Amino acid sequence: MKAILNWLKKPIMLWAGVLGGVVATAIFLVVFTKGVAMTNTMEFCVSCHSMTHPYEEYKKSFHFQNTVGIQAGCPDCHVPQEYPDKLIAKVLAYKDVLHEILGTIDSKEQFEEQRLAMAKRVWAKMEARGSQECRNCHDFDNMLMDEQGRRARRKHQEAQKDGGHCIQCHKGVVHELPKGADF
Repeated sequence: MKAILNWLKKPIMLWAGVLGGVVATAIFLVVFTKGVAMTNTMEFCVSCHSMTHPYEEYKKSFHFQNTVGIQAGCPDCHVPQEYPDKLIAKVLAYKDVLHEILGTIDSKEQFEEQRLAMAKRVWAKMEARGSQECRNCHDFDNMLMDEQGRRARRKHQEAQKDGGHCIQCHKGVVHELPKGADF
């Protein structure tokens, strides 16, 4: 045993251990980063059967197809861009995987039963973040207020002045509003 300890104390072994640690850390970071990127794609999001219902609604929205050709996908609206918030969102998504496995929202009927509760959770997250995911693309300073309708222009100017943000008025823009939604 003493011979092994003496052998491990040699400088070459110390450097081998440090190098091994650096290589292992680099490999972990590459795999981890690739994993986060893979799970942050539209294809990944709609690969679950239970997401086919909201995906069909999304395909009818301007966030899917519009005159300017810009598409906002699931991660653009539902996943923060910055760390550590992105990682927290990824960890909390375990519940979505669990419900997929359990078949909790497999059918359109099951989805509709859960729609209001799911929407309230998403709205609360967006509210807590000041609609940051919306504001990554939509910025008051970049809006052509003169080209908006009178009501939209007034509401946007009030929101800008009062510190308002998107989700306070724009629920149901991409997905259907749940039955029983009161706001």
